[in-house]
Amino acid sequence: MSLLDKCYQYDEAKKAIAMGYYPYFREISSEQDTEVICNGQKMLMMGSNSYLGLTNHPRVKEASIKAVEKYGSGCAGSRFLNGTLDIHIELEAALAELVGKAAALAYPTGYQANVGCISTIVSRNEYMLTDKYDHASIIDGCLLSPGKMLRFNHNDMESLERLLQRIQGSNSLIIVDGIFSMEGDIADLPNIVSLARQYGANLMVDEAHSLGVLGVNGAGAAEHFGVTADTDLIMGTFSKSLASVGGFIAADEDLIHYLKHKSRALIFSASLPPASTASVLEAIKIMKEEPERIAKLWENTNYMLSEFKGMGYDTGKSCTPVIPLHVGKMSVAFEMWKRLGEEGVFINPVIPPAVPPNSCLIRCSFMATHTKEQLDFALDKFSKIGKELQLI
Repeated sequence: MSLLDKCYQYDEAKKAIAMGYYPYFREISSEQDTEVICNGQKMLMMGSNSYLGLTNHPRVKEASIKAVEKYGSGCAGSRFLNGTLDIHIELEAALAELVGKAAALAYPTGYQANVGCISTIVSRNEYMLTDKYDHASIIDGCLLSPGKMLRFNHNDMESLERLLQRIQGSNSLIIVDGIFSMEGDIADLPNIVSLARQYGANLMVDEAHSLGVLGVNGAGAAEHFGVTADTDLIMGTFSKSLASVGGFIAADEDLIHYLKHKSRALIFSASLPPASTASVLEAIKIMKEEPERIAKLWENTNYMLSEFKGMGYDTGKSCTPVIPLHVGKMSVAFEMWKRLGEEGVFINPVIPPAVPPNSCLIRCSFMATHTKEQLDFALDKFSKIGKELQLI
């Protein structure tokens, strides 16, 4: 057999396409806003991570255009060699200030930031303690590390402490999401910090979904709980609230210096393009100047959570703009996705391996720029289809 045979024989997705139940790689031909044109159909977007609604902000777009005019379309090299621009340095200073750390380092993607940091920081005979619901990029970073990954039950402090007791805590890095990307709940950082102190462990928080959402300044879960000083590494992405693509690690200066000279994902990747860099800088400025965006995001979040629960939907432990509707079987998730799409609502079905078997969900995510009328339109459709599928 050829090693390529498995590729030729893979037909699960083709079967779903043939049956009309394939929810992936949908073609969007408009800007990422509260409404999009998907496969030629106008749809209400309730599956975007643009929490602050900045991806189409005039200032963000203008900053991107000006950066291309000044620097061109790319850097044609890695940060390590010829790819460091003055705006990269400016962005890293702004990110460090935002999350309350001494220094920051920008990567071309959020995925590379996690993979590049974790695989570099953790060495042989050292440990990585991860929440079972951590993002795939965290898991992949652990798998690339020569250290050993141990997983604790989701947000379960007793489970985490048993692992810390087993390894005696030292030479270990606890890694958690600030907001968990599918469940929509928040890491129990106060108790995680307490355990890290007790057992001499270090802590890394992935703020991908919590930047622009949690904290007085939108800095994320560490700021929200007042534990920034106790968090050794803060990771974040630009592809959610900050309206672009890319990621970063923030920490003390020596740790960032180490990553700059040891992280293969940084050294051997082309640097963040000028347009993306400039758009993130502008998004940070807007977030600081317009705190009402975060307030409106939470107004929309609390309204939708209350309404979903009032209908009888199971939203799990979500308390953030990521709101899952737990539907159980995969067939139900796909049917609900299809029916909502027909009604003009764009959502995302989540199935194994992203969730355990028979624990499928419909992942909704909300934006500061959703209007009350749009939310009510969606609620009407969720009520109608939930009753049709006997979910509520």
